[in-house]
Amino acid sequence: MPKLTLKGFILVPESDLELVQTELANHTRLTLEEAGCITFSVVQNLENPLRFDVYEEFSDRESFELHQIRVKASHWGKVTVNVERHYEILG
Repeated sequence: MPKLTLKGFILVPESDLELVQTELANHTRLTLEEAGCITFSVVQNLENPLRFDVYEEFSDRESFELHQIRVKASHWGKVTVNVERHYEILG
């Protein structure tokens, strides 16, 4: 099966910024521990602190779908409920 890549960015409401920043390290650690995760990066943009650039690679679509399910049920999913997501998915 082909690798799946997600790239893009999220826009965080200013009122949620501190909570998102606090939870990001835990979310990153948990994602990198997932089966099928090749790479995962969420980096705060230097020019716009409300924007976080996102890049993810999973070994296949099934691993990516399992990641999505876990995220929706996680603390990160609750913390980012108001976040605007702008993604492109390849693979």
